[in-house]
Amino acid sequence: MSAETVKALTVEGLTYYYRLLRQPDPQTEPILVLGGALQDKHGWTHLDEPVGPLASLLTLDLPGAGQADPLRHDQGMGTMCRAVERVLDDLGFGRVNLFGYSFGARIAFSFAQRHPDRISRLLLGGVPAYITEQQIAQWQDAARYMARGAPDEFIRRALRLWLCQDESRTVRHRKLAHRYVKRLVTHAISANPRNFTHLHRSASEDVDARGGLQGVPTLVFCGEHDTVSAPHSQAAFARTISGGRFLTIPESDHWVCFERPQEVTELIAAFFTDQSLCAAEWMAESEYCLEGIRA
Repeated sequence: MSAETVKALTVEGLTYYYRLLRQPDPQTEPILVLGGALQDKHGWTHLDEPVGPLASLLTLDLPGAGQADPLRHDQGMGTMCRAVERVLDDLGFGRVNLFGYSFGARIAFSFAQRHPDRISRLLLGGVPAYITEQQIAQWQDAARYMARGAPDEFIRRALRLWLCQDESRTVRHRKLAHRYVKRLVTHAISANPRNFTHLHRSASEDVDARGGLQGVPTLVFCGEHDTVSAPHSQAAFARTISGGRFLTIPESDHWVCFERPQEVTELIAAFFTDQSLCAAEWMAESEYCLEGIRA
């Protein structure tokens, strides 16, 4: 794999960045990763070694994340999608394998709807699908504590929404994940106030499933105890996609990429190289459906 390339681009007056590790002998199309609201272009470096040999690996600082400029009030998902398209055009990538997680899944799905011809395969994880009014109200209640100058209380309430609190459900590395997420959010909102603005904006909406998607092989997955969007909601979302498939990864919640990184890495590699998903031993552990995976 070649050395890292980092480049700045502009879209609608905003500066943003991409990070590329180019694979000179790829087994599949380039892999573009769009992470959660607080993840930047360096948030997926743990994929460099296991996934990098398969394909060129591309990550972004989209507007609002990392070093990129924040979105203006009149800019939204359309701007994000144009930013992604600009990156692909700049690199000369006709088609890519696209992986979006959490807020990144919203962007990835929206981009795929707009440009299905640019996507070879679409992997969506932790999709914020069919968020309930109660969840939105709980988030807004938590966000008010930031306005009151009480970030610690905001973080405490936010973590109750993002992490499974039911001790009867097994979540691997539960305490470690809690400490990691708390540290991540604390650092982000203390380092730059605009990070909270971006987080608040991204958490206030769910994915727009209207119009569905056709012509793009798609797999949706989540932790079996995801509390941001329940597995049955994400399964229902997957059914809006023509040929869409769905699975859960056991003993994990919304932070499955941290709690079960090896399993997520195996899933990325298998799906983007058309390998059998049923070969993974962890799939047999799932208590939830494996819709569309097994006959």
